[in-house]
Amino acid sequence: MKVHVVGGGLAGSEAAYQLAKRNIEVVLHEMRPSKMTPVHKTGLLAELVCSNSFKSCDLHNASGLLKKEMELFGSLVIEAALLSRVPAGKALAVDRERFSQFVTEKIKNVGVQIINEEITQIPQDSPDLWIIATGPVTSINLCSWLKKITGENLYFFDAVAPIITAESIDYSIAFTADRYGVGTKDYLNCPMDREEYERFYEALINAEVIPIEGFDKGLLFERCKPVEEIARTGKMSLLYGPLRPVGISDPRTGKQPYAVVQLRKDNRDGTLYNIVGFQTRLKWSEQKRIIRLIPGLQNAEIVRYGVMHRNVYINSRKVLDAYMRLKLNEKIFFAGQITGVEGYLESAASGLYVALNASRVIRGLHPVKLPTTTMMGALFDYVTNELDKELQPMYANYGLLTSQKRDRGEIAEKSIEDLKCFLTQLAGEREDLCEGTG
Repeated sequence: MKVHVVGGGLAGSEAAYQLAKRNIEVVLHEMRPSKMTPVHKTGLLAELVCSNSFKSCDLHNASGLLKKEMELFGSLVIEAALLSRVPAGKALAVDRERFSQFVTEKIKNVGVQIINEEITQIPQDSPDLWIIATGPVTSINLCSWLKKITGENLYFFDAVAPIITAESIDYSIAFTADRYGVGTKDYLNCPMDREEYERFYEALINAEVIPIEGFDKGLLFERCKPVEEIARTGKMSLLYGPLRPVGISDPRTGKQPYAVVQLRKDNRDGTLYNIVGFQTRLKWSEQKRIIRLIPGLQNAEIVRYGVMHRNVYINSRKVLDAYMRLKLNEKIFFAGQITGVEGYLESAASGLYVALNASRVIRGLHPVKLPTTTMMGALFDYVTNELDKELQPMYANYGLLTSQKRDRGEIAEKSIEDLKCFLTQLAGEREDLCEGTG
């Protein structure tokens, strides 16, 4: 028996790699570059299409704890991120091209068969296991099949920020600084006075946007809301959001600017920067015009424009079991954002979880649940637990961990300890784990 992984994003790549490491025959089906999506630019595996940041490494942050748990699993995504890291303060940001190239080579070297083709449905009579990890931009054809077998599929709208060249930035205006002077000065800051901000604001809220079929503002995902939609909620909204100036001092004046636009390195060489919090669906000509209203970016050269796309996911609580298998066909697993987890790390982590259980099924063992005292276990339990309410996409967060302990350091310590114990027991194939530990 072999495993077919559909989708070469973060979840699919992680799952394929982990299975191959366990000496399981894996076929990875990735339609790119034969057929591209609205947001991908290359045929590389694990291409990052939105931010290049994997968020904080601090254990007091849920993303930091999730990284640590994934490291304990031997995550390929974490390995690749650390090896392609670019300066970003406490955050783990990466050179996106180096990151994807590393993942692609590792998967090829571990013996995974890669087929560039679109999968439109899973064969009903297949003797193999399948993992659907097609992500938020699942093709229309596969979406149609999913709707038939699940009875429904859901979606929300997501957006991507522009990337500009470093050489086009005016460094006589843009400056490096950290909020309240704490950090390693990994961000560039473009300051605005009140007049500059108001001119920028008016241009932004009146700019033309690209029409999207079925677009509904009620389906905008909050953390990736387009900057123009944030602006339309009120004139001060940007000043408490992506343009907040607190804790930053302009070296030219020694004072806090009225507003600040921040830029973060997008590659290790520092030749590209992305505009933090500037996800958008503005027309490309409008993006160029409005970005060039930002002091320091008056000559900005945009190498990737912001776009909006529809994020597809299924109602996992209705159609998947606790191991992320399709209830109607236990040979089909799901992983990644299509399950309702939200975020780079969360997607890759689900690939780890599904690979673990797919490998157990192939070896004739019962699948296992992760301890719900761990961030991974709590997240996957949230996604698959049959609660009364409809599933909403979810990031890793400390609210998922029910604990008497209030200190996040203590919660993180217990989570790590419990996962280490779980993995130690699992390595010995203890039979008392065969019914799960959740």
